[in-house]
Amino acid sequence: MPAGGRPTVRSRRLGSALRQYREAAKLDQQHAADHIACSKSKISRIEAGQVSARPGDVRLMLELYGIEDRTVFLQLEQLAREANKRGWWLNHPFVTKVPKREGYADFITLETDATYIRTWQPLYLPGLLQTDDYVKALSSARLTSYTPEEIDEMVAIRQTRRRIIEEGGVQYAAVIWEPALTAPMPSPKVHREQLFHIHNVAQRQNVSVQVLPLSAWTAAHMTSHFVMFSFGPEPAPEAVAYDTTTSTVLVEDLQDMAHHAQIFEVLRSAALSPEQSLEFIRKAMREIPQSEKDEE
Repeated sequence: MPAGGRPTVRSRRLGSALRQYREAAKLDQQHAADHIACSKSKISRIEAGQVSARPGDVRLMLELYGIEDRTVFLQLEQLAREANKRGWWLNHPFVTKVPKREGYADFITLETDATYIRTWQPLYLPGLLQTDDYVKALSSARLTSYTPEEIDEMVAIRQTRRRIIEEGGVQYAAVIWEPALTAPMPSPKVHREQLFHIHNVAQRQNVSVQVLPLSAWTAAHMTSHFVMFSFGPEPAPEAVAYDTTTSTVLVEDLQDMAHHAQIFEVLRSAALSPEQSLEFIRKAMREIPQSEKDEE
């Protein structure tokens, strides 16, 4: 059973994929149960993510469903092996505190497993591009009161999360609305260092950063922020996430994901090219006052 007696994000992903393949093969749950010698109720619980399927059972079900793509076999068998794996983030008590950040652990799981991450941010800078000082500034701006220890933990978590980009294991694309980059930050130093960091990261082969100009008002107001995740060799979205004041909401409906993917392509088309965006960031850095005094 998934840890804690409730579905994990990995067990839900596995169950959802198995259900979709079964339905595409026009087989019912009893067919699957007979094939792996278990009860129909167990198949129902596997597809709901309530229990973990063994890799061998996953293989048998995929064979029954007529799946021939070996990549699918490897991906879902690996997901079965890791459905209950304890992630590094669970060693940080802050991640699992409720209601301060409900759903945050599931979000980091998706982020860690993803092969493609696409994000649209009109207000904040993308989490994986934030510097330590920017994280600290955000924590002090919120109504929720954080202790110094919690803030240090938030920074440590963000540092570890950034490794997925630094290690090149994910293709990352971000579209950022201009005000998120140019609006004054708590200090010119924080602002300049943050833009310098984004400028450097944006030049990595696995990263694309595009600035949506302030003038692209219609595109910017198509939807609020979101992060979209893909987990296979193709960038087809498999999960979308966005934050509320107290929680992270995960969306796994196929129609909803297709809608977000369409919006993201519209945003990318309306945004400056990656090369133009780098020049925009360089210009924005030059325009930041050298000190607080210069802002007056």
